[in-house]
Amino acid sequence: MAKAVLLMALCFLPALALARIMTDPYEVQGKVFCDTCLLGFETPATTYIAGAKVKIECKDRTSNKPVYSKEATTDKSGCYKMVIPEDHGDQICDAMVVSSPLPECAIPSKGRDSARVILTDNNGIASKQRFVNAMAFTRTQKLAVCENVLKQYELTDDQY
Repeated sequence: MAKAVLLMALCFLPALALARIMTDPYEVQGKVFCDTCLLGFETPATTYIAGAKVKIECKDRTSNKPVYSKEATTDKSGCYKMVIPEDHGDQICDAMVVSSPLPECAIPSKGRDSARVILTDNNGIASKQRFVNAMAFTRTQKLAVCENVLKQYELTDDQY
């Protein structure tokens, strides 16, 4: 009996020693919108893009080479969620837009095409949820309703 227990211990101990301790995964979520008024921010005329592709990319801090990447697609409300299984504290991680299914709104919006994501526990954030700033694509032409939006925000064509 003792030999059987010893044999089992010899079989399982190396597997346990090599097993990685898995931490709780991070849940990253955000939205992708179409900048319908070419203002660079969300407005009442904003529409959210279903089927847009986004990705999380983490780069090594010293070499700036990508070491992790994961893609997701937005749902019908323009939201995406993805699970990142491990801590990336030694890396710089960004969410970024990849593509839009809307040909009239497929230009990545400068300044809204990516957002920094902190994927580590060593930062004071207690939750494993990470909320990414909304990212955007820009239309080639603004919508007619945008004139009313400009009035609502007390802007003129010269101010943006």
